[in-house]
Amino acid sequence: MNRDQLDRYSRQIRLPRIGAAGQQRLLDSHALIIGMGGLGSPAAMYLAAAGVGQLVISDYDRVEPSNLQRQIVHRHADIGQPKAVSARATLLALNPEIEVTAIDWELDDAELAEQVSLAGVVLDCSDNFPTRFAINRCCVATGTPLVSGAAIRMEGQVATFLPAQQDSPCYQCLYSGELEQAATCAEEGVVAPLVGIIGSLQAMQAMLVLAGLGDSLPGKLLLLDAHGMEWRAVGLSRDPACPVCSQRP
Repeated sequence: MNRDQLDRYSRQIRLPRIGAAGQQRLLDSHALIIGMGGLGSPAAMYLAAAGVGQLVISDYDRVEPSNLQRQIVHRHADIGQPKAVSARATLLALNPEIEVTAIDWELDDAELAEQVSLAGVVLDCSDNFPTRFAINRCCVATGTPLVSGAAIRMEGQVATFLPAQQDSPCYQCLYSGELEQAATCAEEGVVAPLVGIIGSLQAMQAMLVLAGLGDSLPGKLLLLDAHGMEWRAVGLSRDPACPVCSQRP
């Protein structure tokens, strides 16, 4: 690290669990973020600010006025732009020393598998089950850590899956593959700060994974009731009949 980087990241370097070595691991790391909406916005901004050296951000939607209530990586002037392009500009303005690659088209199965295989961690910030299941399958196949988040109304959840660990469940152990339809924010609504909380937690868990501090993460689902301001931690275990991860070595 040069002098400017030592100054920029000094508050993290001072933490004994991170230190200079952990910060260098972040600078050398590569995160893939799927979805530049309410969850992906804070997750990407905090990872960029924290010095994750390479961010690949994927979203094929365009910025709409209704997004601006919660998708803080975009600005009013970005309406009509591809979300990945808009987000890239914000992230580089925040930290011009990192590398940000914007993917503004829908990834097919082969492209998604390739991008997952290149990443040190994947953040699932998408908003539909088919995409979540596809990301999970790729992460299990490649052994890539997955940080999954979801938020709707005043409720949110986050979980980390480490498929390289034999005892770690996968996302499909939690949700059946038959669950293809779910309520959306457009239908049910969502309170703005909730996605900021969950997206920030995804960034925190991704940093723990990239810095080598995430061994205790799998096997827990964190649930937030924002109306009552109550957290719950629910234990997760592998499903021995899971069609995705039960046959892994």
